[in-house]
Amino acid sequence: MTYLLILLFLIACMAAIDAKYRLFVFANPLPAALALLGGTAMFLLWDVIAIDFGIFLHRESGLMTGLMLGHQLPLEEAFFLFFLCYNAMIVFTGAMTLKIRRDARRHRSAPVTNLEERS
Repeated sequence: MTYLLILLFLIACMAAIDAKYRLFVFANPLPAALALLGGTAMFLLWDVIAIDFGIFLHRESGLMTGLMLGHQLPLEEAFFLFFLCYNAMIVFTGAMTLKIRRDARRHRSAPVTNLEERS
């Protein structure tokens, strides 16, 4: 249960950053939700395939709920994959926002060298 609580806390932290700066879900909710759900589903499918090939194996832990979504697929994995997707999008959109702001600031402070460039 501890691992799930940590994941939920981290997702809430990402949502707080997202809400404050309107980076992803809070900027455009429907496309963002579809991207998060699609990304999470893709990674879950990846996990199912890896489990089928014997690449991923679940080991019992006192830190986990013990609830399984499927054979060798713990509930916490879905929340981790959701967090992974959300984190990636917050980092990406945050970096793009910083770049746009930096470029705009640089453009405003660029000196004008001749009268033709002013118009």
